[in-house]
Amino acid sequence: MSVELNHTIVSARDNRASAEFLAHILDLRVGPEAGFFVPVETGNGVTLDYATVDPERITTQHYAFLVSEEEFDASFARIEEAGLAYWADPRQERPGEINHHHGGRGVYFLDPAGHAMEILTQPYGSPTT
Repeated sequence: MSVELNHTIVSARDNRASAEFLAHILDLRVGPEAGFFVPVETGNGVTLDYATVDPERITTQHYAFLVSEEEFDASFARIEEAGLAYWADPRQERPGEINHHHGGRGVYFLDPAGHAMEILTQPYGSPTT
């Protein structure tokens, strides 16, 4: 069996709110609560298990999601409709822009707990066309 990421725990101020936020932006489904966790499963079966923790204990993390061109358009439209700030870069030096790295498109935005979320249409290292 090859090694695959199965799930990761994502710290949140409010597990339900953060899970619903991500699910809405990416058009995913929030799963049933399991103990302390509210899961959101991605298309490749990896689950982000949101856990409510003391906000002082949240360490900002980065989560990148590879999406199709059509999914990018739909997700980006939901980002704009929600009035979210977004950036073309992880250092947030290019506000209100998207990037075109590796022949695709990408954008960064923050979730309710302050985690840096990224959607991109081409993986890093892809040849540019």
